[in-house]
Amino acid sequence: MHHRHTSPLRRRILGVLGAGLLAAGGLAHAQTGAYPSQPVTLVVPFATGGTTSILARLLADKVSQGLGQTIVVENRPGAGGNIGMDHVARAKPDGYTLLMGPIGLAINPALYQNMTFDPIGDLEPIGLYGGVPNLLVVHPSLPVKSVAELIAYAKANPDKLNYASNGNGTSSHLAAEMLKSEAGIEMTHIPYKGGGPAMQDLVGGQVDMLFDQMPAVLPQVEAKSVVALGVSSAERSGSAPDIPAIAESIPGFDLMVWFGWLAPKGTPDEIIQRINKEMNTALADPEFQARLASMGVSPMPGTPAEFTEFLASETERWGKVVRDSGAAIN
Repeated sequence: MHHRHTSPLRRRILGVLGAGLLAAGGLAHAQTGAYPSQPVTLVVPFATGGTTSILARLLADKVSQGLGQTIVVENRPGAGGNIGMDHVARAKPDGYTLLMGPIGLAINPALYQNMTFDPIGDLEPIGLYGGVPNLLVVHPSLPVKSVAELIAYAKANPDKLNYASNGNGTSSHLAAEMLKSEAGIEMTHIPYKGGGPAMQDLVGGQVDMLFDQMPAVLPQVEAKSVVALGVSSAERSGSAPDIPAIAESIPGFDLMVWFGWLAPKGTPDEIIQRINKEMNTALADPEFQARLASMGVSPMPGTPAEFTEFLASETERWGKVVRDSGAAIN
């Protein structure tokens, strides 16, 4: 928790001292074991163009400046994020392969019967990044302008509506399943391999609606390619205060998506701490905070231990949602 009590001035002084030590070599290298001495790969387990990718690149740019090494973002989509996550879980624990971990880390153990890795046993939490609500958007041709109108339309036209998702069991899928069960409506699920392809087909009119995270959706809303009906957080988002919360129509509806960075289990603690420090420095930067806020993202700085605890509680929470939704995949 130390970083939260560090004054901005003290942080700046420490930053300057750190930069001086790095320039001088010697002591800084002795403390960090010359890490990193080559580019670092950050794996995004979804297709390019989605929120996970957008946010991964933003933070990678900031953290790479602090580390003094390039962070290369690599997309490895498939199986609801499991392919990319499994790749990192099996990578060498040397700090050169990291994961942009999605909420799927907490969802997938209940969703997939045959997981090839254990998110808690095989990965080392570095730090949480941020949280963001999903936004429910529809194609402009759909004759609805609010969540209440969507529910009424679905009830009047049973089984006519279909919805895209970023993949089976993603928060995008489960948000729509929550809406279905809480509103008592029927819709057909069409899973995609990520937010980018799903949004493309929604804009093209091949599907009726989609839940996806705000950073990927707001530009399409502003361009009037899609119509926003509601945000999935308990209250409206500061970055789009005109869009109602779904909870205003369905009391108690609340879903926030989160992201964090993880490394393969066994990565040296000094490397974990070093990356965590650079993440928290980036998240404390006012310009970076403003950039995140404009996309509806709330920073979630903290320690590796806090992320470990959070992941365990989220795994329990989402396990229940998956079981209740009947979304499990054999």
